[in-house]
Amino acid sequence: MSNKKIQRLADIDRVIHEPARLMIAAILDAVEEADFQYLHQTTGLTKGNLSVHLSKLEEAGYVAIEKTFRGKIPLTVCRMTEKGREVLERYRKVIKAAL
Repeated sequence: MSNKKIQRLADIDRVIHEPARLMIAAILDAVEEADFQYLHQTTGLTKGNLSVHLSKLEEAGYVAIEKTFRGKIPLTVCRMTEKGREVLERYRKVIKAAL
């Protein structure tokens, strides 16, 4: 393995690298969109923890969040942005090359 490949780990995107956010990104990358309840059930994160991590992904521009209502029930729908997909793909390449 070359030193450059392993050294690239030092520059990895820390927003997406955090395990809970990586889990959310991986789920959203595999689907067109997912609602908050689905992400909550799939990740096993608490609602508060999930909300915080989604906010961080949204602030970074990796996830778009749309808050609407289904009837009178609040509905939060999340989607990966193009930027988010690009960052996740770069992350995959760096990890794969280093390992």
